Amino acid sequence: MTAVIDLLRHTTIFRDLNDEELARVAMVCTQQSFVSGEYVFREGEEGNRLYLIAEGQVRISRDVPGSGEEAFAVLKAGALFGEMAVFDRTERSTHAIATGGAKVLTIRRADFELLLDDNRELAYKVLWACVRLLSSRLRSTNDSLRSFLAMSMF
Repeated sequence: MTAVIDLLRHTTIFRDLNDEELARVAMVCTQQSFVSGEYVFREGEEGNRLYLIAEGQVRISRDVPGSGEEAFAVLKAGALFGEMAVFDRTERSTHAIATGGAKVLTIRRADFELLLDDNRELAYKVLWACVRLLSSRLRSTNDSLRSFLAMSMF
């Protein structure tokens, strides 16, 4: 349990939680292992959980018609992924594939919602951290789009 709490403590959306709140989150985590090349999830699947990499790496990618797989990122230990489907209840927008094997912690949507419903202070901290994370990702996407558009003009 201590290793799980330490991992959560260094994760973006749980960083602001105190020890008691981290212990509550740790209680709803389950661990899964994946061998190299195994899909954690596939694009188009229903998403019902978020993931946190405990060990190894996970490649985030998408199939591009006529081109094959396009990798967007290779995530390492401590990285959070798959959280969008927990918040907006949509299908997965990418593939997540274990690279060299990976151990991940997962939190099911139902457990995450219950956790937030049961503790207003914990919910406040986690949701504001999510807002900051998503805002940061949107800024990064905007910067990439701006660069892409600038290059396409020449």
